[in-house]
Amino acid sequence: MAEVKEKQKKYMKFSEIITYGIGLFGVALMTGWMPDYTATFFADFAFKGKGFDATAMSNAISMVFLVAGFVGAVCELVIGYLVDHTRTKFGKVKPWVGFGVIPLAIISLLVFVAPNTGSQTVAIIWMFVVYSLYTAVSCAVESPANCFGSLCSPNSSERSTAISIASFLRSVGQSGGMVVVMVVGALMKVLMGKQQFQNAEGQGLDLIISTAVCAVGLILFVMIFFVNNRERVPFTQEKVSIKDSIKVVFGNKNLLMVSLTKLCGFGRGVYGTVSLYIAIYLLGSKDLKLGLLLPMGIGTAVGTLLVNLVLKKFSTKKTYILFCIYGASSLAILYLVSSTIGFNSTLIIPFLIINFFCGLQHGNTNTTPNIMIADCVDEIEYKTGKRQDGIAYAGYGLFSKIASAFTKGLGPWLLYTWSQYKVSLDANVAYASQSDTTLNRLLMIYTIIPAVFVLFQMVPIFFYDNVGKKKEMIAAALAERRAANANDNNDDAANDAAAE
Repeated sequence: MAEVKEKQKKYMKFSEIITYGIGLFGVALMTGWMPDYTATFFADFAFKGKGFDATAMSNAISMVFLVAGFVGAVCELVIGYLVDHTRTKFGKVKPWVGFGVIPLAIISLLVFVAPNTGSQTVAIIWMFVVYSLYTAVSCAVESPANCFGSLCSPNSSERSTAISIASFLRSVGQSGGMVVVMVVGALMKVLMGKQQFQNAEGQGLDLIISTAVCAVGLILFVMIFFVNNRERVPFTQEKVSIKDSIKVVFGNKNLLMVSLTKLCGFGRGVYGTVSLYIAIYLLGSKDLKLGLLLPMGIGTAVGTLLVNLVLKKFSTKKTYILFCIYGASSLAILYLVSSTIGFNSTLIIPFLIINFFCGLQHGNTNTTPNIMIADCVDEIEYKTGKRQDGIAYAGYGLFSKIASAFTKGLGPWLLYTWSQYKVSLDANVAYASQSDTTLNRLLMIYTIIPAVFVLFQMVPIFFYDNVGKKKEMIAAALAERRAANANDNNDDAANDAAAE
């Protein structure tokens, strides 16, 4: 009976589901485009005309993202532990998201304000420091924001719906930052004239202004979430040691399998490193990066809705595996079609259409793992009596940051070394011309290499078993346990009142 009531009862207003998504939209508006544009800012704009050694700088940029990734991995664990020990009238997650956005907005702006120095050593140190700081602060907002999905409702079905819709809006936000870059560039061109805009673009001024716009959006959208949403799953009162928290990350098999998908599939994200260059060199215009990634972004958003439909027919495990097989196949098709047509204007339309279908797979990786983690939190609470949302999502974030470190280390190496990419040495020319070998390798970085890693990432899910009857049994047991705890609390309150 408790299980039936738990499944039927709705806790969230529809407006709360939407504003939860709006909050994730705001976070993604800032963080969704930062890594890729930071790489091109460091490589192409920050120290242009300074006479620095190009090879040393490209190697340093690879190391910057590698080191920052490991900094982020450590921060994930620390922040997850702190979230589980946070007790405020707002809850344990909302304070991190609501009060963390202003520091995140400030440090994001600082990333695109390079020091005017003639010392290559100073320049490299600055890149390491500013991007590691950005990574740490973004962790303090993104990880708790994702964690909110497991706390918004005790009803697992309602929770899954909320996570799916919020993931959809987050996917839209990831493309939103690129829209801002395009609009800012268009306005600057109108206001400044073509030649002055080219000079400003060559110095990365459009990126600085775009970051400021996204920073304002980040604050406004997160505040909408902060005001309208609340946490409904009760947290347990037991103190959990750091040792026990780490055991949660590595000791729960299902949570570990979900987390390992990020590590096994780390190379799937290298496409982002070359997306700007695909637009410039293969499609013919920097402005087509939006045209390039917008179909993928729309595909990602549609994919999150498709995942929600597929989950009504299949388990999270089967859904994840099906989308991975589909994703690898679509990327392989994109490579074959592009190679056959060749890099000219006739490639644009078919490339963008197939790019949309490639984007559908990202709806799976953006949504299904978050639902699985929420289910793992239930499993951990069922086994231990302690609800550790923060550290569970932090465990996933830990592997995600390590994977991101490998991605951001591998991506620039593939781009600036393996593909033989040439950086422009002219202060007034943003991008140099490239060889056919480089162009073909850029396409491989965008398609074939990610396709291989998409297949790798599904391997751990074959060992995931928190589905079907096991999941239903855990949900029913927790519902009965919470009802019993609520009755005990009511009895204690009644006894205290009688004693007075």
